[in-house]
Amino acid sequence: MKYSLRKKIKAAAVVSSLLCAAALAPQAQAASDDAMSGIHAGDVLVRLRAISIIPNVTTSQTLSALNVGVNNAIVPELDLTYMIRDDLGVELILGTSRHQVTSSLGGLGGVNVLPPTLLLQYHFNHAGRIRPYLGAGINYTLFYNNGLNAGGQPIAISNHSFGPALQAGVDVQVTRSLFVNADIKKVWMHTDASLGGQSLGRLSIDPVIVGLGVGMKF
Repeated sequence: MKYSLRKKIKAAAVVSSLLCAAALAPQAQAASDDAMSGIHAGDVLVRLRAISIIPNVTTSQTLSALNVGVNNAIVPELDLTYMIRDDLGVELILGTSRHQVTSSLGGLGGVNVLPPTLLLQYHFNHAGRIRPYLGAGINYTLFYNNGLNAGGQPIAISNHSFGPALQAGVDVQVTRSLFVNADIKKVWMHTDASLGGQSLGRLSIDPVIVGLGVGMKF
């Protein structure tokens, strides 16, 4: 009788152990998935994108009469995001491009644009593998290496501007530290032009910037 009781106790213990293991298995898998995917406070995200810069040009005064336009450009872009909370990050975007400025009289030359942009981002589904985000912030644009001219006379432009910036994008985790990224931004930037001391008006570039790239989570 005692032997039978011991067998029952052992059997109950084995069954109990198996049930506990079965119950804990999904939790262990979920923990593994969380380690594999997701972002958390203190993480640093580094992205490298190829971006297409599509200007949405508006002009004033003489520049409007000359139908001044700015060409598209495709360049690399680097950005760094620091997660200050699980779902909240601060991103700094770095990149530079050169654009040709045209008019009804012909080409006016080229100018380089350096627009570092600081954005506050909200990340949806931060613990998942597919993580959409929205961002808003401020852009500072530096215009340099100005090669604009008309009739052999240089066109002077203001060197910098400030403006708002908006962003939407998504990160898709591929491995523990690697993800792919798609991103779209709207940035407001402008410069004032003059020729021989006479104002030609304002050139607002205000591009839409579409990017695809990869990122690393640290």
